[in-house]
Amino acid sequence: MEEQIKKTVRFVRIFYLLFWIVPIVFVIVGETTDSWVMMYADDVRTTYYAETLSILLTVVCVPLSLKLFAWVLYRRIDRADIARALQLYVFWNGIRLVLLALPLIAGFLTYYGMLSTTGLLCALIALTASLFCLPSEERLRHELHIEREEGDL
Repeated sequence: MEEQIKKTVRFVRIFYLLFWIVPIVFVIVGETTDSWVMMYADDVRTTYYAETLSILLTVVCVPLSLKLFAWVLYRRIDRADIARALQLYVFWNGIRLVLLALPLIAGFLTYYGMLSTTGLLCALIALTASLFCLPSEERLRHELHIEREEGDL
């Protein structure tokens, strides 16, 4: 069982790392290329729609990602056997990060495509919310109510 827990934590950490690679790639590409940066900066209507979409995605996805995981953890994962609970934990952690990635991507596209700081703010809110999802073995054990075995200290 300890090997399954370590494998689960490894998967969750990989997903989390991939989530943080997305904004790094956006910043590198946005700062080093000129082909798509400011493409729609003079189009007021497109800027308005992009800002509105970024704000709505942030307002919906950030609380949904945090509360949905807590709800699923309580309703589904806690009631499953340990092997199934670990699988569900990885799956729903991935869903949570995908929900946070939506406003992140929309925010960075809005920021670089229209030079709108509203998009950057939405992306930073999503990044900040992801800090509440920081994976660790202790967190997994706490959330799944798994006690350490005697020889694992």
